[in-house]
Amino acid sequence: MRLRAPEAHRSNAVHAGAWWLWALGLAVAASRTTNPLLLGLVVGVAGYVVAARRTDAPWARSYGAFLKLGLAVLVIRVLFSTLLGSPIPGAHVLVTLPEVPLPDWARGIRIGGRVTAEQLVFALYDGAKLAAMLVCVGAANALANPARLLKSLPGALYEAGVAVVVATTFAPNLVADVARLRTARRLRGRPTGGVRAVLQIGLPVLEGALERSVAVAASMDARGYGRTAAVPAAVRHTTTALTLGGLLGVCAGTYGLLAVEGAGYGVPLLAGGVAAALGGLWLGGRRTPRTRYRPDRWGPRTWLVAGSGIAVAALVVWASTGPAGEALRPGVTPLVAPGLPLWPALSVLVGLLPAFVAPVPKAARTAETAAEDREEHR
Repeated sequence: MRLRAPEAHRSNAVHAGAWWLWALGLAVAASRTTNPLLLGLVVGVAGYVVAARRTDAPWARSYGAFLKLGLAVLVIRVLFSTLLGSPIPGAHVLVTLPEVPLPDWARGIRIGGRVTAEQLVFALYDGAKLAAMLVCVGAANALANPARLLKSLPGALYEAGVAVVVATTFAPNLVADVARLRTARRLRGRPTGGVRAVLQIGLPVLEGALERSVAVAASMDARGYGRTAAVPAAVRHTTTALTLGGLLGVCAGTYGLLAVEGAGYGVPLLAGGVAAALGGLWLGGRRTPRTRYRPDRWGPRTWLVAGSGIAVAALVVWASTGPAGEALRPGVTPLVAPGLPLWPALSVLVGLLPAFVAPVPKAARTAETAAEDREEHR
């Protein structure tokens, strides 16, 4: 009898923040390498977890769009390298394009000229890294419930969270209004395309959105949204200093993690920045008194999901500073076939843990049960 994860419901669902930590861990791992085999493994891990644990919600369909976006980024990166050249030296000339003469003030820039295999491979590696990071962000979008994520924001970001929730709630209504008006015009024999049709459809849609906005604003005002508490000036100044200093530390630490030479100072700066920003947000939350209805809990499975992403990032960053660092960044001069480094590959496979420990959505559970029934009948 196999051990299986329980079916997902309201009380045991994985916290949306844990999915983002897992995905960002994979993205950090992808940012530390240009090895196409390892990047493909990162994309495969993200895709497998998404296929195993995504729901039927509308946001769960965004993963395919991010895959297409990553592919478009890869193509654009290679195209730009072909047309605008690259500083990478190469001896294997594939084609020579007509070169556009440029003035002296544009020295160092060229359009056209020689296209070498080395520069195309370098562009392919570089584009694949960015595409893999985008796919990891798409995995987080497909797995994390945006409304529950915004609900978990600290009190200092309460107003921004409410605005985003309201905007995301009204977006489907706008799409439904457009579809309804287009259907009505089609039934009346009127055109649904062209500038005039767009104007005639857009005005009623905007009017309906304005009426809904006024109604929601009135209901929120009646329920006490937007009220604030009195906070001393010293607390406000401390909050501002902690928040701004923490965000600067997070930016500097993130740059250090993404840069090859910044592994030494990236982690301390990021940790200090996160601590300062959290302190500032905690102090800022005192200005907005609020309560939470049925808050999301961080259970053991949620910690395992978040911890797997953090472990992937930490292990790959550690491997990039050791003997396996050269395998993570294969050279292009001379051209060599990239190999799959063992320990970094095993580190990335740790990211598969959510596919086995996270609660199974109802739709996925039904499909899994049907597949097992078919195997038993055989």
